[in-house]
Amino acid sequence: MNVARFPVNEHDKYHAHVYFDQDTVTFATMLCEKAANLFGLAVGRVHHRNIGPHPKWSCQIAFTSDDFDILIPWLERERNGLTIFVHGITGDNLKDHTEMAYWLGKTEELNLAIFKTDSSLEVVGS
Repeated sequence: MNVARFPVNEHDKYHAHVYFDQDTVTFATMLCEKAANLFGLAVGRVHHRNIGPHPKWSCQIAFTSDDFDILIPWLERERNGLTIFVHGITGDNLKDHTEMAYWLGKTEELNLAIFKTDSSLEVVGS
């Protein structure tokens, strides 16, 4: 089990993955749309299934270090209990989802097997 680390601005590019479920999908969708409109950020599709290493439904927000100091406190204030997984983008997916992993809210276990060449399963968070 890893300890949740609050995001720090030490990378050039980031993704924030807003996690939600059937009960919170409407709020999460509005949160992501509001972030896109307020900050001019690229927001991905609202996934109603688990995608990649993510253990819950999610929507991705792409942003840079220039956006970080405004976006992260805003997300923390506005998330209304949702978990948001934030990670740096270095080109090394495994590292990005482990060493560069930050959380707003509780941590979740990520399925990191998709980033490995062997069939072992590793999880981060809890």
